[in-house]
Formats: sequence, C-alpha cells, structure tokens
Amino acid sequence: MHQHTITLARAADLPRLFDVWHSAVVVTHDFLSSADIDFLSPFVRIELERVVREQLLHVLRDASGDVYAFLCVDMHKIEMLFVHPEQRGNGAGRRLVTFAIDSLGANAVDVNEHNGLGHGFYLHLGFILENRSELDPFGKPFPILHLKLAKNG
Repeated sequence: MHQHTITLARAADLPRLFDVWHSAVVVTHDFLSSADIDFLSPFVRIELERVVREQLLHVLRDASGDVYAFLCVDMHKIEMLFVHPEQRGNGAGRRLVTFAIDSLGANAVDVNEHNGLGHGFYLHLGFILENRSELDPFGKPFPILHLKLAKNG
C-alpha cells in the first residue's frame, strides 16, 4: 500500500512527468487521436516546465523515487491531475484532490466532457457542473466542463 506522501516536483522530474501525462492521456482520453496528442505534447512540455519552475506542481513518488502522479493548482483551480495507468485505482488521485482542496484552497477544475471517468471522479469528490464550453482552449471541438466544489452544508 502506498503512503501517498506529497512533495514538490523538481526539474529533474520533467521527463518522467511528461511520461506520466502521456501514458495517462492515452488511457483516459480515448477521444483524442494520436495526432491530437502529438499536437498537445509541446504545449504540455512547456507548461510542465513552467509549473515546476514556479513550484506549483505536487507529486507522488514510488519507493524508488519515481513520480507516478502529479497535481497542479493555480489560482484555486486544479489545472492538472494525472496518474500513471499502472497506479490508477490506488487512491493517488483522491489523495491529490483532497490535498488540493484542503491545503491549496482548490475549488474549481475543468474536465473534458468526453472524459467520463474523470468527470465522474470529480463529481464523486464533491464537484458540481458550473458551466460548459463547446471548444477546448485550442479551439478544437472537445467540450470542456467547468466544475466547482459544491458548498458544504
């Protein structure tokens, strides 16, 4: 069983961070073609470098120190949450989202409408639909659901 200790990412983690993103997207974003993933890859690399440099990226590591999941929260919004497919189902995503809410003040997240598992995951953790965008940030026809944390009580 994993301990799920959260630490900040380091520049040396960048290749592994990209690998975690890529492998997770291939498994969870089956609506994206290989060409779509290739299109996104350079943007993801640049964004990972930025959020690591700005110390906005939190990670979970395995016993050998390799990153297997990561989270970015910026301006109270979960901007990234990816778990390596080999580690899915072990509580890593829940641990990172709980940390985002409790320690980083996260109260919003966007999720691809076609990512049903991701959408269901966030609903299960207390998020509700606030609104929807027909296009993704690149103007592509991948609708985005804008979720916010439901108020307790």
